[in-house]
Amino acid sequence: MSVTLSIIYLIATVTFVVGLKKLGHPDTAKSGNLIAAIGMALAIIGTIFIHDLEVPTIIYVLIGIAIFIGSLVGWLIAIKVEMTKMPELVSLFNGFGGASAALIGIVEFGNADIKNIDVTIVATILSAIIIGAITFSGSLMAWGKLNGSVKSVIKIPQYNIINNLFIVSILGLATYVVLGNVDSSLILYALLAGGLVYGVLFVMPIGGADMPVVISLLNSLTGIAAAITGVLYDNMVMLVGGILVGSAGIILTIAMCVAMNRTLASVIFGSFTSAASDQEGGNKALGSIKSTTASDSAIMMNYASNVIIVPGYGLAVAQAQHVIHELEDLLTAKGVNVKYAIHPVAGRMPGHMNVLLAESNVEYEMLVEMEDINPQFNNTDVVLVVGANDVVNPAAHNDPASPIYGMPILDVENAKHIVVNKRSMNAGYAGIENELFYNSKTSMLFGDAKKVLTDLVAELKNM
Repeated sequence: MSVTLSIIYLIATVTFVVGLKKLGHPDTAKSGNLIAAIGMALAIIGTIFIHDLEVPTIIYVLIGIAIFIGSLVGWLIAIKVEMTKMPELVSLFNGFGGASAALIGIVEFGNADIKNIDVTIVATILSAIIIGAITFSGSLMAWGKLNGSVKSVIKIPQYNIINNLFIVSILGLATYVVLGNVDSSLILYALLAGGLVYGVLFVMPIGGADMPVVISLLNSLTGIAAAITGVLYDNMVMLVGGILVGSAGIILTIAMCVAMNRTLASVIFGSFTSAASDQEGGNKALGSIKSTTASDSAIMMNYASNVIIVPGYGLAVAQAQHVIHELEDLLTAKGVNVKYAIHPVAGRMPGHMNVLLAESNVEYEMLVEMEDINPQFNNTDVVLVVGANDVVNPAAHNDPASPIYGMPILDVENAKHIVVNKRSMNAGYAGIENELFYNSKTSMLFGDAKKVLTDLVAELKNM
């Protein structure tokens, strides 16, 4: 490797670290993303043009065409994607990263003299193929589950045992290839197919409320696959980039599990069950519900001293983030103290609500994390829950039989008055009934979030 290329890789590595650091705060996230992108562009240009290989001109042309098409498609997707579709987009990006690693592994297996090379190289190649394949199909399955086209119901007896035996079989076959120096394309593609199938089996049974954890885990696997390809090519920038993504994904996965009071094993090997009611009249075992109007809700908030807004996925679906910011500004102008309560796993991916509200220019200081906001609910006059469900469900505290029992939630039930905006009484993403809706202090404000919030704003302006 030339000195020039080494320097370029060093600069690119530094930009990755700086960019990742800046992504930790909304005020610097945009510049951090740009810095990391510039570093990646430098690394790509250096890799293509600074090397010791004799490359035909046609290869440069094909690479240029591929980069142009990929950049154009990525740019179009980025500017057109709706905020509600961001989790699906993240899953697809994870999947394509895994697919790239698997393809690199297949190419390297074909080019290598398997019978005469070190077993560690063979193991690295097979690791890239298996992890890449699992990440690709698993991410596509997560994408399907997030957009609702794939359901989570698994009714096969002893499913986890079958699943575990399947991955053990894949690892056993890979071990046979490595230790036996077996040069077989048939076994290679069997491992590829096995990885693809396991990716589907791995994600299929995972419950809806656990999807933020799954996205983080798949993101980590993508980084690991990238790091493995960096080892194959002795490419430091690929190795460091993969390590950064992989380690960040693992840290985030652990943080999500802690936020839900669940172990990673329980997320992977367990799933939430559905016990929901579709009736607007309520669940007889829990009691009855009471409805309210935008006018009555506006009156409560107008004369309140402290209001906490709890955003959820329903807010994103309705694309009502700008209207809720207008509501917040209006209440603040009237002397009301307004804050947003942010649960770590609200939405469909880690940080979903933070990104959503940042898009509407909500001040970052107004977003209060769960640990800090929970003690404040006792002194809150009105809580407005917009599209959130599982993260405010008191069953996590009260019902040992509930699948979410023990999961830390926002203690909305402690507020003096609670207004919950939902389209209907349908269950949340975890598919379980919410006790909060039947609380005597709770009033249900049914309707599309954007319309309801617009009505609230109109009522407040007339007061």
